[in-house]
Amino acid sequence: MVSPSLNSARTLVLDVANSSGLEDWAPELQKTKVYERILLDLILGELPAGARLDEQSLAARYDMGLAGVRDALGRLALEGLVIRRARSGTMVAPLDLVELRQGYEARVLIEPHCACLAARNASKAEAQAMYDVFAEGEAAARTCDLPALVAMDLRFHALVARASGNLALARILIPLQHKAARFWVFSFNGATEQELLDEIEEHRQVARVIAGGDAAASRAAMLKILNVQPEAQTRPHVGAA
Repeated sequence: MVSPSLNSARTLVLDVANSSGLEDWAPELQKTKVYERILLDLILGELPAGARLDEQSLAARYDMGLAGVRDALGRLALEGLVIRRARSGTMVAPLDLVELRQGYEARVLIEPHCACLAARNASKAEAQAMYDVFAEGEAAARTCDLPALVAMDLRFHALVARASGNLALARILIPLQHKAARFWVFSFNGATEQELLDEIEEHRQVARVIAGGDAAASRAAMLKILNVQPEAQTRPHVGAA
């Protein structure tokens, strides 16, 4: 049976389920809430790769109904985060380094463009919401609060994708971000408080330039978050496989 979540004492709001503009995944729905809680536990490794997921155990773990759990698992299966098979049930998808590399290459192409579009299309309220995501960032960095930092990161990137105004890109990008986050948590243990603060500031800078309507600066700032130098995309990759 699945053990109780380490985050059961608090609910961290991700606000990512409706980033694709699907009305049937509104934030107030039970299936949305359980989807985001399972998602966070998948990313944090509380539901580890290869673990079997029993619907009734998950319903008890999150104090949610079976229908919401089934819907949530169905969506997570579409994202490739869980695997559902007719007779063997549902399990957490393995961590695949090839898939990570391919997903990263796709994000480098898509996410800076989304930031560019957001600079053109985002309202003042949307840009402010991106910045406000990290209102508790310093406190989370100081206490090494991994669940809070992951939740902030997911919310931020979902807001940028949503503010691009291109739902087709958002639908592609959000699952890629979720998969990447599963690997990001492994690098967290070696991060210093200052490194975490620097990452938070890089994200805030994206929000600032989007608010200023500077498309080129928004693209460059997002590339920095992805650890890519803008000029690297224009140079040939010598010896690339």
